[in-house]
Amino acid sequence: MGYKRTYEEINEKIRKGQAVVVTAEEVIDIVEEKGLEKACKEIDVVTTGTFGPMCSSGAFINFGHARPRIKMKKVYLNGVEAYTGIAAVDAYIGAGQLPETDPENKVYPGCFTYGGGHVIHDLLAGKDIRLEATGYGTDCYPNKKVDTIIRLEDLNEAFLFNPRNAYQNYNCAVNLGDRTLYTYMGILRPNLGNASYSTAGQLSPLMNDPHYKTIGIGTRIFLGGGTGYVAWNGTQHHPNVLRGDNGVPRVPAGTLSLIGDLKQMDSNWLVGLSYKGYGATMAVGIGIPIPILNEDILRYTAVRDQDIYCPIVDFNEGYPYSKPIDLGFANLKELKSGKITINGKEVIATSQSSYPRARKIAGILKGWIQRGEFELTQPVLGLPSAEANIEFKSIPERTPNGTSLNARNRRD
Repeated sequence: MGYKRTYEEINEKIRKGQAVVVTAEEVIDIVEEKGLEKACKEIDVVTTGTFGPMCSSGAFINFGHARPRIKMKKVYLNGVEAYTGIAAVDAYIGAGQLPETDPENKVYPGCFTYGGGHVIHDLLAGKDIRLEATGYGTDCYPNKKVDTIIRLEDLNEAFLFNPRNAYQNYNCAVNLGDRTLYTYMGILRPNLGNASYSTAGQLSPLMNDPHYKTIGIGTRIFLGGGTGYVAWNGTQHHPNVLRGDNGVPRVPAGTLSLIGDLKQMDSNWLVGLSYKGYGATMAVGIGIPIPILNEDILRYTAVRDQDIYCPIVDFNEGYPYSKPIDLGFANLKELKSGKITINGKEVIATSQSSYPRARKIAGILKGWIQRGEFELTQPVLGLPSAEANIEFKSIPERTPNGTSLNARNRRD
């Protein structure tokens, strides 16, 4: 049956400072040199990391009450609106939210978008944030306007809650059209002018646990420079997809919903980003420890970039309206070399995520565990796996009055 260990056995070694911890990059050579059986007996934890743009992120904030009290109907933080349909002084600011004055999809030379991700970053950086709030006035909340300066330390609570992070694989975006495209995958040059991808590959958390054997609800993680947890599966979690022999999906698959105390985080690992012609987002740093409970789990953590493939998708026609054009798959090792071949043409490849920062996150988490500062948690519930009957759903083809959404979108 092979060597086995439990979470408690690993945590006991962590408490004693005896746990053997390696990163998902380091484990590859160890397994190749020593074999699964011997390596499994030696290694207790493998740490992973990823750092890249994750639009489906944001923070819940409780501002505390003004005098007199106000029931906030509209809230703006540095001009960026936060959603207030929760309670009197609670709000949620999304990383992709834009100020009303922003040009959004208009493309201007040197255009810079300041959005929700930048507000979160500035809060963490200790900067002053202008809070503007209006209300309609009630007997219990008579105030109708607040205009003040706040800092992170002034807030009652601020916690990061990201509905969809750490995508398990993602598309390699290209442009077969004859005009430049401005997208969330960056600028895509016409006629296969470049290819854009976004994954940490062999360091990425869900690549190292492709069947979610150890990552589940309640898993303690590195999130934004502090400690967080897996709260649920993420939105658009689709585990029952095409997979390679190593279990790694060959298309976008699993996702994670994550939560953590913003006040414990670090502005180096939550960074507001601006994408020309698209808008705002936020780069999020995530690191997840994988307990080596048995040889099977260790085998998955030894995945290599050359064994990971992602689909090449044309953002001009194949995405999002027409049927996808079959451009095949890109090997991650080749993508990281900076060039891939598509339809016989050599194409420059660039990453939206940072592999050096992913490596650093895995190393930081490794250090926390080695010093006994971070113990592992066993999930209280597993994530829906490849056996789950999850069907991909999208907006219906027709509106209630019979108008085709796709036809309407094409007209627009």
